[in-house]
Parts: sequence; structure tokens; C-alpha cells
Amino acid sequence: MATIAITSLPTATAAAVTDVLPIVQSGTTKQVTNALLFTNATLVTPALGTVASGNISACTSTSMVLTTPNIGAATGTSLVLSSFNATNAAAPTIASATTIAPTKQITFISGTTAVVTITAAAPISAGGGTITLIPTGAFTWTTAGNIAVAGTAVVSRALTMTYDVTTTKWYPSYV
Repeated sequence: MATIAITSLPTATAAAVTDVLPIVQSGTTKQVTNALLFTNATLVTPALGTVASGNISACTSTSMVLTTPNIGAATGTSLVLSSFNATNAAAPTIASATTIAPTKQITFISGTTAVVTITAAAPISAGGGTITLIPTGAFTWTTAGNIAVAGTAVVSRALTMTYDVTTTKWYPSYV
């Protein structure tokens, strides 16, 4: 098929129902009327606006209405809506211990026992992610387990821990 050089284009105007649009397919030029494309168009595949399955993490929207979310293996611990993280339950309190296992994205931590290991719950254990610990006691954390940097909790100051699956370590937001 020959290459056609376009040296200038006419001034654009609004499309009319009677316009004819050229389409080149397999070296053959065909025409489709604007009426066919833009009047009472019904798209069958894909069914736009309806997510039947798959990963929608790359989708964006300025607003979203959720009824009963079904997010499969994620168990509903966190939903990301318009750049806000929302949990589906009140934050629980667990005691500081050598090993802690937060089950919610936001968890209060009481006590002063040094934390050595934080159990990464699904889906964080599979792909990484963050949790927020809110200390109600001045516990410490060490590097003897799966925490990358040692530090001391500040009561009532949110501590964000970010888990990396490559290093299998938690990285604190402050020390």
C-alpha cells in the first residue's frame, strides 16, 4: 500500500450523522457512516462500565459507589477510594510482643515489649504494602527479625510500616 502524504488539513467542524469516515483494513479502504458509529451505539464486547473479573488497580475515577465489595483474596481489609484509604472496621488493639500479627490496616499497639517480628498478612505478604500502627505504649522494635531499622514508638504518633516482599523486611516511617 502506498504512503500518502498529508500536507494540510481542513478546519475541523462538528461531525454530522451523514458524514462518511474512511477505514483502511488489510490494505482495503472501506467506509463507515457516522450514523452507524454515533447513533444508538451499543457496545457488546467489552461490556464497558461493568467489571466482570480481573485486576482493576489501574482504573481511575473521580467517584465510585460501592455496595457490597467483592475483592476476592484481599478479604476486604482496605479499599482505596479517590486517594483515601478506608478500612471496613474499627482499629483493634493488640499488645506489643516479640511477634505481632496485625489483622487490620490500622492497629493500636499497647505495652512496652520490644517487637522483633511483624507477621505480614495477606495480601501484603504476597505483594507488599503498608500498615499503620498507633502506639498506646512506648514499645521499641529491633532488627533481630524482619524489621529493617530499629526504633522507639512515640505514644499517639502513627507509625507506618511498609513491607517489601523482595527483602521480606518492614521499613518504619520513623525511628
